[in-house]
Formats: sequence, C-alpha cells, structure tokens
Amino acid sequence: MQTISLEEDQFLEKQPTIRVSALHAFAYCPRLFYLEEVEELYTQDAAVFAGRRLHQEIEIEEDEYWEDLYLEDELLGLRGRVDALRKRDGQIIPYEHKRGRSHRDEHNQPQPWESDRLQILAYCCLLEVTKGITISEGRIRYHSDNVLIHVLLDDAGRKLVRDSIKAARELRISNYRPPVIDNEYLCSRCSLAPVCLPEEARLAHNKEWQPKRLFPVDDERQVLHILEPGTRVGRTGEQLKISRRNEPDERVSIGQVSHIVLHSFSQLSTQALHFLAGNNVGIHFISGGGRYVGSLDNRAGSIQRRIRQYKALNEDPFCLSLAQKLVKCRGEGQRRFLMRGKRTLKNDSNSLDKAINEIKAVLKKVNQCESLDSLLGIEGNIAALYFKALPLLLAQEVPQQLLFSGRNRRPPKDRFNALLSFGYSLLLKDVMNAILTVGLEPALGFYHQPRSQASPLALDLMEIFRVPLIDMPIVGSVNRNQWEIDTDFDIRGEQVWLSENGRRKFIHLYEERKSQSWKHPVTQYSLTYRRLIELEVRLLEKEWSGEGGLFGQLILR
Repeated sequence: MQTISLEEDQFLEKQPTIRVSALHAFAYCPRLFYLEEVEELYTQDAAVFAGRRLHQEIEIEEDEYWEDLYLEDELLGLRGRVDALRKRDGQIIPYEHKRGRSHRDEHNQPQPWESDRLQILAYCCLLEVTKGITISEGRIRYHSDNVLIHVLLDDAGRKLVRDSIKAARELRISNYRPPVIDNEYLCSRCSLAPVCLPEEARLAHNKEWQPKRLFPVDDERQVLHILEPGTRVGRTGEQLKISRRNEPDERVSIGQVSHIVLHSFSQLSTQALHFLAGNNVGIHFISGGGRYVGSLDNRAGSIQRRIRQYKALNEDPFCLSLAQKLVKCRGEGQRRFLMRGKRTLKNDSNSLDKAINEIKAVLKKVNQCESLDSLLGIEGNIAALYFKALPLLLAQEVPQQLLFSGRNRRPPKDRFNALLSFGYSLLLKDVMNAILTVGLEPALGFYHQPRSQASPLALDLMEIFRVPLIDMPIVGSVNRNQWEIDTDFDIRGEQVWLSENGRRKFIHLYEERKSQSWKHPVTQYSLTYRRLIELEVRLLEKEWSGEGGLFGQLILR
C-alpha cells in the first residue's frame, strides 16, 4: 500500500468534492471510477435511461417525500443529491431506489450490493454533517424483486465512507489507469465496457482467453454528407435542418447522426455547430475536389490519455515496433488481395504470382529494420509492387478510360486514381473521427511524419483499412461496370475529379461497405467495418497501457 505524506494528504483535502455516484462507481470498479472522473468518459446505455425513468415512475408512499436536496461538505469531501427521504418516529431516513435485484447471500437472504451499501452510507454521512442531525440508517429499495433493505449507519460505516473517499481521491490524482477487475459479471453490466474493453484486456494477458463481445457490433446512426454547394445546415429544436437550393428543407434528429461531412462550399450555422459539438457529433470538411480538409476537435477530458500517448510515442524503439506491425498488416493485406485475384480473374497469373512472391520476400525484411527510415524504404517497395500488379485485377471488359496504370495524386490524372483519392479522403475522415472519439492526439503518430494537411496518427491508422475499405470496393465496382465514364467524372485539363453524381455514388458504395461485417482474427468476434475503425484506435491505445498485443492484426484472409 502506497504511503501518503503529510503534504500529499493536505493536497488531497484541497481537491474538489467527490460525487456520491462517483463513490458508488469506485466501489463497483476502480477502473470505472478512473475512466469517468479522471478521463471524463461517460456513456448512456439503456440501463442508464431505465434508471432515470424509474425515478420518474415510482409511486411515493404517504410518509415519503421527494426533495431536490443537493448536499455538499468540503471537509467530508462529498457531494450529491438524495433520492428520497422518509420521516419515521422523529428520525430522517434517506432512501435509494434501484431498478435491479438485490444481492443474495449463501442463505438466499437479500443483501445490498457493496457499491449500493457504500452509496446509501455516504448519503447518511452527508445528511449528518450538513444538517447537524443523527442518522441511524438508510434504506435501499430494489424494484425488480420488490425488496427493501435496511442499512445501519454505525462507526464502522462512517469509517468505510471516509476511507473510501480518501482512496478515491488518491486514485483521482494518479496518472495510471487501474487494471481490469477480476469480476467478469460486473464488466458485462457496465455501460463503459465499449471504452474500457475489459475482455480485450484479458485476452492481451491470456492468449487462451475466449472474449465475449461487449463492444457494440454496429453504429446504426448515419453519416450525413452535405454534397451540394450552397447547402445550409442549421438547427431547429432537437433536429438539424438541411436547406438545399430549390428543394424542401430536410430535418434529421440529432440522435440519428454519428457525424456530418461538409463537402465543397456548404455551410454550417453557429447554432448547429454548438448543437453538434454538444452532442458529440463529429464535424468534418472535404473540399470540392475531394481532398480531406480537417475536422472539428471537440475533445474534453482526454488529457490523461494524451499524456500516456506522448510518453509512449516519444520512445523510438516502441514507435518502430508499432510501425513494423502496421507495415506487415498493410503489406500482407495487399498480398492477399492480389492472391484473391488469381481465383477470380483470368488475367496474367504469372505476373500476379511474381508480384505476390516478391511482396512476400520483402515482408520478411520488416522485422529486420532498425529505423523508421529503413522501414519507409521497405514499405515503398511493397507499395510499388502492389500498385504495379493492381491493374491485373481488372477485368478484360473494363473500358480503357477506367484502367489503372500507376498511382498518381494531388491532383489525380485519371478516373481510377480519382476514385482512389476520394476514397482515401473519406477513410481519412473516418479514422480522424475515431481518433477524436477516443481522445487521442492526431498530430502525434508513430510512423508518418507531420505534414501540412493530414495528421500523422490518422495516416498511420488508415493504412490498416486502405485495402478492405477502398481498394477492394473500387476494383469490384469497376469490374461490375458501375461507373459512367462521362457523367461520374469531371475532366479539367490533366486533372480528373469525381462529379457530384460520382461522389454521391461513391459515398453510397463506401457506406455500404462499412456496414458489412468482418470477423476479427484475434478476438474472434464480428463487427461492422465502421465499428472496427474505432476498435482499432482503442486497441492502439492499449499498446501503451499495459494491455497490448491486439493492434494491427486485421489482415485479409
């Protein structure tokens, strides 16, 4: 047990008071307390909303009364709102109402859960010190099994509350996130499981572990693309109002939008900007030419995550090991995509075989690299071999205007490269959205170097998804003759861009691809691609949080 000095003890006393509900989280799981109180991560799942409805729907008994009773005592170090009070025989008794069932002991007798017991004792202590009265007990009503449990407040209970407050304050000033607790059942009921990833942490420490999927399989909210120049996005009530030229206004509920993408010269009102940011809806900008411009960074409370990121990514050997994983992941994905072409197309299989074997040989050198510069050279060789072989995956019936003869960009000079460039911009936007959602610093990567436009960490992470989310759908759509040579592209001298119709068609193709599922080769559960992007960012963070080993494993079969 760490010893606290007199100076540290005085510092703890000067800290802001702790919410009783946070103390409840501390007793439930110290890691949950840390994520909420230090990293300021909160989620609201169905259980949270059900708990709120409970307090609105329950009937109050005759001698029970509700108060908007806010209590705070700096000396005790606690604050909170009491659910309900009852006066019995001259005694004030605080009540806690719980939606679920009570705990059962070995004799099948109802008992309070430890976190609930600490919570009601904390309210008892708050009442005593703030109102100057003696509280003998608190009570907890578990509504699922209709059980009322009396919790006595004695000296041991008062000591438990004070000791818990002190321990929680010590944890609140720590720079280190507590480990995952042993009780898997508590994790399965926790609203922050998609952020904490407890099952993935257990897998990182035990390769034989068979994790349950606690991460949401999909995000059914839509990505709102505003393509038409001059379109204005505003707010009306709890909805976004989209005003396009010569069209009726469209209204979209804020709860249905994961993030919004403003293309070209569309506009966003100040009211809508505040509305979106306040509801944690991502805001991204793409130019009329299809270039990713930037994103609104609305992070709050992510300083501890960024501190750990800064510390880890300032170590060259650590960055090199992550970059090696990344290069192997992308390179192996490119190789296996070419291998798929052998099974589906009747083109020059000898040339494909040669490229596949050459990429395999170069990949063997990745772990031998001793610097990022040498690794960049190897990645460049793999990319050159891949893009040289990529035209072999195109069907013989593909029109000449859609053929691919090599990668070019800024600006693209043919239709196939226009598709690649726009697709990579959309992917970069999605990766940036995930990075900001997780709360990492996009400017600090481990492989790519800082540049004027895209953030290095986003460029790093999008390497994992280039082949499955962009290259494969483009090759498939070209082979299926889904593109109109004249109407889907704009030719401006040597520059080739997607037209508005072409961008709309590509976005549909891309979003449809993101809705498809991929079974993670390590965790062995399936998620949609749009969820896998965020999962991969969270797995990256685990690499420097003592729970690494799962990042960079998404490789095509």
